Amino acid sequence: MNRQERTCANARVLARFARYLAPGVLAACVVVSLGAPCVAQEVDVPNNNGRGSGSVTAPTGWVELIAPVQQRVDVKLYGFYIGELKAPSAQVDATIRVTRFLSITPSYLYYSIPASGLNELANVSHGFTRNLEEHQFRIDGTVGFSFHKFEISDRNMYVRRFLPTSEINRYRNRIAVAHPLTVKDHIVKPFASYEAFHDQKSGWTKNRVWTGVTVPVARYVSFQPSYMWEGTKGIKDLNYLMFGLIFRASSSR
Repeated sequence: MNRQERTCANARVLARFARYLAPGVLAACVVVSLGAPCVAQEVDVPNNNGRGSGSVTAPTGWVELIAPVQQRVDVKLYGFYIGELKAPSAQVDATIRVTRFLSITPSYLYYSIPASGLNELANVSHGFTRNLEEHQFRIDGTVGFSFHKFEISDRNMYVRRFLPTSEINRYRNRIAVAHPLTVKDHIVKPFASYEAFHDQKSGWTKNRVWTGVTVPVARYVSFQPSYMWEGTKGIKDLNYLMFGLIFRASSSR
């Protein structure tokens, strides 16, 4: 694919994305979420076309910036890099807290994975020769509550996936639990979650188990080491070793 063909392909993807952007924003007015931090890294093989044996250990670094813009609105920016697969991704969220228990979070995700990463995941030698880029528009809704200091949430997410040659609907459901602990006058928060993915025409295709801890290191900075196992139909399992820094801008409110 030469530069002109690549530019035209990207333009077609963005045009398809734009058609769904306006109705998606309107839909956000009736979808609710807890606005919990979400993991931006996401890599898939087209049509899950692989041998599906073995696993990949993927050290992953990420940064999150949380910027309060109004009393009930935060904007969150994420940047990820999956080292083993050489796959960068970026995400932006807008979390709107409607009530104590409910908020709405429309978001946008972009990721790119080279042909070498696709071949590694699919467990094939030379099956892919081109990089894969994907755009996603997502709206999630979550019900959350506390029980004896345990923070429990059930997130439901609709995703419109914009691939180079197609558009796909995806549904994601995540159940998560966290519990704050006091350690030497600091509050740390261990967490764990399970998530299942359902793709249009393909059924339930992916499962995730994620666990880690959020540790404050300064007034507006936290460190989050975590581990995630991801199993996807037709490709290798992924073992993410994740290290993240979370920065929160001071609020003028």
